[in-house]
Amino acid sequence: MPRTNASSPRLLVRSSAIHAAGCYTLDAIPRGRRFLEYDGARITKSAADERYADRPVTYLFGFGGKGDVIDGFGTAMFLNHSCSPNCETEEHNGRVFIRALRNIAPGEELLYEYNLYDSDDDTADCYCGAPQCRGTMFSEDEVKRQARKKARKPAKA
Repeated sequence: MPRTNASSPRLLVRSSAIHAAGCYTLDAIPRGRRFLEYDGARITKSAADERYADRPVTYLFGFGGKGDVIDGFGTAMFLNHSCSPNCETEEHNGRVFIRALRNIAPGEELLYEYNLYDSDDDTADCYCGAPQCRGTMFSEDEVKRQARKKARKPAKA
């Protein structure tokens, strides 16, 4: 039976059809509810670039306007990207929270749009399977930035 009090929903990390592991709720989560924090060490983007230069997988989350990132460590790092998310992230006083965009039923995988940015890597392919999948985990602004950059590059002979 789903919980009806204001405590955090029970979450489970298990295999995901979208990517490796995903985070699922065992309890209903009402629309608008902030239920999880994306937590971890706060470091500069340059420190993160150095730390993860040779690693293909990171759990970094950019926040604030100063180029800082959260080096994710916790349940929230297992939420996968989707072009049709049921959650979103919100910043509040230097902290990043996960909030339900709609009522989420027990057993659903928790998903948000990554909106990746500031990358020279053009391989952030999306495999979410949503009918309106954009094909990338990059934000719309980043897709436009990369297109402008590509258009400025001289063609290779």
